[in-house]
Amino acid sequence: MKNVIIIALMLIGTTTFAQNKNAKTTMEVDGVCGMCKARIEKACLSTKGVKYAQWNIETHELKLIFDERKTDTKVIKSNVLAAGHDVEEEKATDEDYAKVHACCKYRDENLKAEHENDN
Repeated sequence: MKNVIIIALMLIGTTTFAQNKNAKTTMEVDGVCGMCKARIEKACLSTKGVKYAQWNIETHELKLIFDERKTDTKVIKSNVLAAGHDVEEEKATDEDYAKVHACCKYRDENLKAEHENDN
C-alpha cells in the first residue's frame, strides 16, 4: 500500500512540474523593415529550443513557439536585445543598437516615418 501511495505522489509531482514542449507566446519587438524582421527572427531561431519565430513589420508582434524544457522567454528576449532591438519594456543597449544597419534605426522618428510612407 505504501508503494502505491509513493508511486501516485511521484506521478502527480512529475505531471505538476512538466514543462510544455510547444509553448506559444507573443511579445512586442521594435523594428521598421525587412532587415529588422530577418535579424529579429534569426536571433530567436538561433536560441536553442525555439521552433518558430515570426515578426510582423506593421504590428511589431513577435509570435513564438518554443520548448520550455530548453529555453524561456527571458533567454529569447535577451537574444533579441543583443541583436539591437527593444523588447516590450526593455531597451537594447546603445552598443547593440548601434550595430543595426542605418535603415533599421527604429528609434529615429524621421526614419520610422519614411518606412511608413514606403508601405
